Amino acid sequence: MRLLLVEDDDHVAAALSAILKKHGFDVTHARNGEEALQALLPAANAGRAPFGVVLLDLGLPDQDGYQVCGKIRKLTTTPVIMVTARADVRSRIHGLNLGADDYVVKPYDTGELLARIHAVSRRSVAPDTDDATGAAGPGGGTDAAAPLRLGSLSIELPTRRVSVEGAEVQLTRKEFDLLALLAQRPGVVFRREQIISEVWRTSWEGTGRTLEVHVASLRAKLRMPALIETVRGVGYRLVAPAA
Repeated sequence: MRLLLVEDDDHVAAALSAILKKHGFDVTHARNGEEALQALLPAANAGRAPFGVVLLDLGLPDQDGYQVCGKIRKLTTTPVIMVTARADVRSRIHGLNLGADDYVVKPYDTGELLARIHAVSRRSVAPDTDDATGAAGPGGGTDAAAPLRLGSLSIELPTRRVSVEGAEVQLTRKEFDLLALLAQRPGVVFRREQIISEVWRTSWEGTGRTLEVHVASLRAKLRMPALIETVRGVGYRLVAPAA
């Protein structure tokens, strides 16, 4: 897999690149936001994705990493993992709202980072595969051709579009997968382990924090804080809103 590493610290980039290459990645290093965009631009213009994943540091010298993420999202759907020392929940939610697929806080364990890279790369391929074969999305058992309507909320599985009161809401890939999983069985409690397995395609326990952030982001984007209910000690369930 080709991987774009956006990191201004050459020492950090060199050490991480060496580890990634040992695990079979072909790494391209960009030292700032402009270099990253220039690396992505030719393939984006040709309608193809040159990289399997982008690792994006937020503390870049020429522009903030959040800005770079927004620009990347306009160019390509390539998965983006933000890698940063900004550990507060607001920063995580902001990054995910801008289109990041995952968020890793420095200092991190390299095994954790590798697991997240493989997880987002698997998820970036799965939606297209499901749509092409007509198979159900996460959770299964639902007619993919019929929109899910829960009160003012509408979820179109084939086109991956979500709207509230007719207004489309922009969700990231994993936000949509999480919402679709819960919405196909409203009222049913999904265990955290089950959600992580079906949405992130991994059993790695460290993904739990990412799940919490994605739930918070969904509540905020849909402006329905009571839509996804936390079942303490178990997991989450979707509470169907009134029509």
